[in-house]
Amino acid sequence: MRASVVNSGWLMNEIDAFVLRKLEDRDLSPAPPADRRALIRRVLDSVPNLSYSVSYTTRPPRNGEIHGREYFFVNRETFEAMVRANEFLEWASVHGNLYGTAKQQVALETAAGTDIVLEVDVQGAASIRNLTLDTVSIFILPPSYETLRDRLIARGTDSAEQLALRLKNAPEELRQFSCFDYVIINDDVERAANQLASIIYGERARCERQDSVVNEVIQNFKSV
Repeated sequence: MRASVVNSGWLMNEIDAFVLRKLEDRDLSPAPPADRRALIRRVLDSVPNLSYSVSYTTRPPRNGEIHGREYFFVNRETFEAMVRANEFLEWASVHGNLYGTAKQQVALETAAGTDIVLEVDVQGAASIRNLTLDTVSIFILPPSYETLRDRLIARGTDSAEQLALRLKNAPEELRQFSCFDYVIINDDVERAANQLASIIYGERARCERQDSVVNEVIQNFKSV
């Protein structure tokens, strides 16, 4: 999550960092534009009690993007005012644009005990890991350099200079995979979505996250 971290942010597409989180969160890292979105949509449609955190960004919207769905699109002045007001859970400058996750949105989404998928870049993921939150980080990456390049070219939203910068930064970003709890190679969206859903279910089933449920069962046994 730029991502408890699933993501979202920087390249915000190909190699990002997602954050999946609950009131306490989880971490993740994103895949490419279409594939990443398809991956997240599949998981949101199939896993109950799971929501998605929409990030703020200063970059202009791309074709087909809607304010409040893909991102909250704001100008730099508004974003910087939010930073000064300490309104972001995390924020980062990625390829010349600013991206951030609003504290209020995460608080509202998680107040009901719902897990939330947060897309963040590797910078955002690192910031969230430094917070005292119950997070699970998942790094999602394309299967090869060629795949990443082809996906970016097919997207057709970057200038030659922007494309070159993204590809130049990709190797360093990839090296940070070992900082995450899980890694998913997004070579097949259906397989990757199943793997991501399995991670979420597995993390929910951990003993430390089942205390209240188990205690209810124990109390039931005592009352018999």
